[in-house]
Amino acid sequence: MANKPYIAINWNSIEDMLDKLTWEKLTEQFWLDTRIPLSNDLDDWRTLSKPEQDMLGKVFGGLTLLDTLQSQDGIAAMKEDMRTQHEEAVLNNIQFMESVHAKSYSSIFSTLNTKAEIEDIFNWTNSNEFIQRKASLINDIYKTGNQLEKKAASVLLESFLFYSGFYAPLWYLGNNKLPNVAEIIKLILRDESVHGTYIGYKFQIAFNQLSEAEQEEMKNWVYMLTYELYNNEVKYTQYIYDELGWTERVKVFIRYNANKALQNLGFDPLFPDTADDVNPIVMNGISTGTSNHDFFSQVGNGYLLGAVEAMEDEDYVKWID
Repeated sequence: MANKPYIAINWNSIEDMLDKLTWEKLTEQFWLDTRIPLSNDLDDWRTLSKPEQDMLGKVFGGLTLLDTLQSQDGIAAMKEDMRTQHEEAVLNNIQFMESVHAKSYSSIFSTLNTKAEIEDIFNWTNSNEFIQRKASLINDIYKTGNQLEKKAASVLLESFLFYSGFYAPLWYLGNNKLPNVAEIIKLILRDESVHGTYIGYKFQIAFNQLSEAEQEEMKNWVYMLTYELYNNEVKYTQYIYDELGWTERVKVFIRYNANKALQNLGFDPLFPDTADDVNPIVMNGISTGTSNHDFFSQVGNGYLLGAVEAMEDEDYVKWID
């Protein structure tokens, strides 16, 4: 009996054009942390109070853990249910960039923190109950969930759970502090915007194939998960930001982004918060464009490949219908 032939991927024959468009978007946005001059932020770092420095260490530690989860487990879980070879290629790209994101936080640590401080940050990250709780909730779904549940969990991670950590560097950027640290965050945010929208689109394709009863059950499951994650995120936010008096502002931001995650899945918002309720300094920073840097001294705009904006919702809508 002849062996089944191994099929070469053919990018000239595309079943789902969004695979090709997303591949091109992500490769245009390619960047590496090694080209961002983080040491230029040291003077700003030294002006921050000890509680602020401690808060940022915990924030970046938590973000490192979530990117590690996504790169090591999340994308692998979704590959089990891929529809096309091109989708696998896009997921490979996403998986690599999640590893770049995780590594970028270590570059921040090695620039701003002592060796002892870095060890303390990782010890805290690997034992904090609230970080571990959200990682456990998501990873359990990656291990045991069906394809829709895994995609929904991934979108909630990409489009919601990162944002309690993104708030602080965006706020400092708006106050003219730590611009190069914020540049990395904006590059990461730009990637996550595409990741969340793309995987949300794939969720919607599978969701639309369900019966009406199955859709209602799935929708209820997503809302229950969102609310469970939000309750834990509130506790995490209080732990991180209470001392600085930022907690209520950050909670508005995470509710807004929880709604954005639900939008990526094709669902109505859970919370009343809109962009108008978010601190305008932070909303200005959340814009996915990155700053312009001089070619010979600093590299910005995602490796000087142009001010590539994240894929907008309308770029996807025409392919979902």
